[in-house]
Amino acid sequence: MIDRILPACIDNRYRGHRLGLWLFVPITFINVSRSLTHLFKADGGAQSISTIPLDTYSSSAAQNIVGLFARIGLEQLLLASLFVLVLVRYRAMIPLMYVLIVAHYIGARVVSQVKPLVLTGTSGVRTPFLVIAVLSVAGLVLSLIGRGYAEKSQ
Repeated sequence: MIDRILPACIDNRYRGHRLGLWLFVPITFINVSRSLTHLFKADGGAQSISTIPLDTYSSSAAQNIVGLFARIGLEQLLLASLFVLVLVRYRAMIPLMYVLIVAHYIGARVVSQVKPLVLTGTSGVRTPFLVIAVLSVAGLVLSLIGRGYAEKSQ
């Protein structure tokens, strides 16, 4: 199983179930969109999406939060760029990308329990976050099964 996540040959041949590849496309698109939102939206999505009450903070405190969201957006854009590269050129790495996505969502869930945010309402990312997490787990499973692995062992 580990050789399916960390293949000896990193090529453009995706060996998992075809649906696992197709699920990776919208997940990649969503990650690119999310990163650009954090980078270019005036509040970085902090108040308008995540419902962090920026208008109750001093202007410098609010600006610091917006700046942190922009930095998070840059990190997300770098990871999303890697997803695009994998999708276009190194498809053998799709299972590893799914592992990273699932690990991120598990880690984010743990961090949000240990260090919760004070919000003015329900965050607008809760439902999409859950949908992407479920799709990513399904994509991971699908990327680890498929006829492409059977052909390799023959």
